[in-house]
Amino acid sequence: MAVDSSLPSPLGPPACEKDAKALQFIEQTTRNADAVQETVLAEILKRNAETEYLKRYKLAGATDRESFKSKLPVITYEDLKPEIQRIANGDRSPILSAHPISEFLTSSGTSAGERKLMPTIQEELDRRQSLYNLLMPVMNLCVPGLDKGKGLYFLFVKSESKTPGGLLARPVLTSYYKSEQFKTRPYDPYNVYTSPNEAILCADSFQSMYTQMLCGLLERQQVLRLGAVFASGLLRAIRFLQLNWQQLANDIKTGTLSPKITDPDLKGCMGPIMKPDPELAEFISQQCGEENWEGILTRIWPNTKYLDVIVTGAMAQYIPTLDYYSGGLPMACTMYASSECYFGLNLNPMCKPAEVSYTIMPHMAYFEFLPYEPNSVSQESPRLVDLVDVEVGREYELVITTYAGLYRYRVGDILRVTGFHNSAPQFHFVRRKNVLLSIDSDKTDEAELQVAVDNASKMILENFNASVEEYTSYADTKTIPGHYVIYWELLVKDSANSPSSEALSQCCLAMEESLNAVYRQCRVADNSIGPLEIRVVKSGTFEELMDYAISRGASINQYKVPRCVNFTPIMELLDSRVISNHFSPSLPHWTPERRR
Repeated sequence: MAVDSSLPSPLGPPACEKDAKALQFIEQTTRNADAVQETVLAEILKRNAETEYLKRYKLAGATDRESFKSKLPVITYEDLKPEIQRIANGDRSPILSAHPISEFLTSSGTSAGERKLMPTIQEELDRRQSLYNLLMPVMNLCVPGLDKGKGLYFLFVKSESKTPGGLLARPVLTSYYKSEQFKTRPYDPYNVYTSPNEAILCADSFQSMYTQMLCGLLERQQVLRLGAVFASGLLRAIRFLQLNWQQLANDIKTGTLSPKITDPDLKGCMGPIMKPDPELAEFISQQCGEENWEGILTRIWPNTKYLDVIVTGAMAQYIPTLDYYSGGLPMACTMYASSECYFGLNLNPMCKPAEVSYTIMPHMAYFEFLPYEPNSVSQESPRLVDLVDVEVGREYELVITTYAGLYRYRVGDILRVTGFHNSAPQFHFVRRKNVLLSIDSDKTDEAELQVAVDNASKMILENFNASVEEYTSYADTKTIPGHYVIYWELLVKDSANSPSSEALSQCCLAMEESLNAVYRQCRVADNSIGPLEIRVVKSGTFEELMDYAISRGASINQYKVPRCVNFTPIMELLDSRVISNHFSPSLPHWTPERRR
């Protein structure tokens, strides 16, 4: 699509000529969203017409929407698993895509306990890069002067594996960071990192984190934004600083690199950077040596204008903790993406986390939306809706068709339409379509559990100035009746005023009051669920949980604390760290529903 950068952008005045082109691309693409979608679908169907998958459904080269929708089924990963396995085992025939599958991107979700393998093709790197190229032009509209400093981002790669057929299988961010698009990216004064590529690309997570943190400290006055992919990643970096600041300060004081850094590429790139700076070392020691770490990020990096982290969905529970450590800095959620596809961006990145909406960019893939009716009893499959036909206020499950060979694939994300930018809809990420906890006829999903934890944690925040730093859950069916177990790791800001046992018991009840009517009916009327239990675990437990997951192959970039656990070694780890148990002291409120 030709872009006329001479036209003024409705989004705002661009910071430079390069930004002007990017903003005009956003405008023209979203203004013509349906036409772009029609073109994208035709391109995908035409180029892949001779693939085994499309031939199976007798599309006969048709590229129109009607044929596509009438002939191709809506599928999940399990439906596609036989084809995925054939490709993984080495079958190079055009099964899903006419272009060769270049690698598999491993999803953070699982199928039968294994990470999902998402096929991708070489040109998808360019398509993903095109979305990255839109992020800073939008951010520059909101935060001026980002070309006058640097970003301190904690970015990591995971060592990849190979399928039996020899294809790489790795997380999408590892694929991107190891690509030529990232490694040889042109200099952009608005997008300069403190971390050298060698630090990001080091597969040893300790050495990578250490050198990234060290570079960030050395250039602390230059840092204008702090970030990681997920909020949990930034908190992991803060925890790392808490554990290693003395060694880091010593390196800065002496101008030498810790002997723990053995990677030759890291030593080579850090050598010229290291110069003795006793004054900076003393400053870091003073700040990190204090017991109170409130506002530590802005104390060490005083020019930071915002945090660049995802705090939507399951990451929302980190907001109070990030507020504590950052002194209330704005949190920018800039992009919506997954292993299956990159979807869109936030055109108002400095909004409050609860108000984040992502604009789907129509050129990335072909998008359809399955109306989501969680309480529907209808056996009929609802008709899928095209991108421009979604309705504000309604929730949908995202369904995608990609250049790499996913056709009408259910991603599993539930989105709520909040509005439109031109003709392109904007979505709030609601949750993954998963039920977390169930004992009887009750079904509690991630969003409900998050609200319950939030409501309960307000009680200890108000009365004890403490907060829930991390949590997960477990449906304990060993007891009769079974009951919900919630593991809490607390951030206690005043050890002399820790939450009392009575207060934590009241938190159990507050959680139950926040859960749905079916749960409360099971508790009160059916007696099929026992009192909810909170198990408080030692500080650092969820750090150990993450380390354990990484040791089993999870990606440090994509890792998210599971909101429900049932894997025996994880349960044993959590239970071995429990310091106190608390139960709901009474029944939650419940009255029979009135039927109309």
